[in-house]
Amino acid sequence: MTETKQRSTRFLTVGSLLRPDDLLAYKAQIEHRDDIHYPFYQEFAGYKETEDQAVAAVVDQQVKLEFPEITDGEFSKSLWHLDFVWGLKGVRRYIADKGYFFRDLDETAHYETRKDIGIEIQDNLSGHKHTFIDHFNRLKEQAPESAKLKQCIPSPSHIYGELSMREGIIGGQVYDTDEAFRQDIVKAYKEFLDEFAATGGTIIQFDDCLWELFAEDNPNSPFNGQEIDQSAMVGLAQKFIDLNNEVIAHGHSLGLKVYTHNCRGNYDSRNMGAGSYSAIAHLFLEKQDYDRFYLEWDDERAGDLSALEVFKHKPETEVVIGLLSSKTNTLENEEKIKAQLEEATQYISKDKLFLSHQCGFASCDGGNELSINDQWDKIKQGQAIAFDFWGE
Repeated sequence: MTETKQRSTRFLTVGSLLRPDDLLAYKAQIEHRDDIHYPFYQEFAGYKETEDQAVAAVVDQQVKLEFPEITDGEFSKSLWHLDFVWGLKGVRRYIADKGYFFRDLDETAHYETRKDIGIEIQDNLSGHKHTFIDHFNRLKEQAPESAKLKQCIPSPSHIYGELSMREGIIGGQVYDTDEAFRQDIVKAYKEFLDEFAATGGTIIQFDDCLWELFAEDNPNSPFNGQEIDQSAMVGLAQKFIDLNNEVIAHGHSLGLKVYTHNCRGNYDSRNMGAGSYSAIAHLFLEKQDYDRFYLEWDDERAGDLSALEVFKHKPETEVVIGLLSSKTNTLENEEKIKAQLEEATQYISKDKLFLSHQCGFASCDGGNELSINDQWDKIKQGQAIAFDFWGE
């Protein structure tokens, strides 16, 4: 591995980092109980103190490595997206009969995730006084005053899309129509962003795993096949885009930078499916108004880099290309990565391009199949590659 000459401002992390064992001991208990209430601190003696200490330590490590932007490692989360939903007013969490189904390491067999993914909506959604504001205030207290801080939450369209496809949400005890549910999603997000900005937040990242459902080359998509009305699917994709853009515009009106991260699933080093960026670039890359896109490009599922062509019409947009893998415990071929970065500059101005891993190291609390030391080695390698390529 190339020795890091200087910490690079061109290498970024998506957000999540591997949790220490003492924190994971509490997370394992949470996973198997639904008689407890988010954020669970009152349920387990010592849990909050352990989390506070773990966040302080991971913030200190990011500062030492001179990260351009710092997160809390997402240490408060059990799952990358559902904790945000649990923190909305009107939501009850429960253990479902089944988890999500990912592709196992052989890319064919099913791999079932944890099952504490059940969501019941009992009242109109609200984003007021969300626990994530407390988590962000903790991050502010533990980070240097000069640090740029980033908060990661699921995108509005991901939560709208995932929940509206579940039984019992539309036509349930609260929402008679899809539109009523969509409007409350928008309202809840705007309420959250209002309070995030008021407490000093400046960077919000919307994470999203649904774009590739609309990719015609994704064999795992329920929207593929001759019997599917593809024009209707494009209309649904546009509905997702419009929903996100409405909330992005509100964030911009508050002075926030609004980023997005997209991947095809990241759980125990497994993925959920395929779908190239070329198949969806004209929708989700071209039409969404994000300031920065973090894109998963660590294997052939993403397709070739020509999909970046759409950004030529968006010269102010920053693109973070996830050529490195957070799923493995091995280091990357550095010359291959630098060649891919050079290819990317055919489409993205070099000063708007960044390098990252394809996703975080622990989208859910159990994390991927590597050690914490492996994680930091991979991050240091990313910094070294970026410094060699950009010289900064």
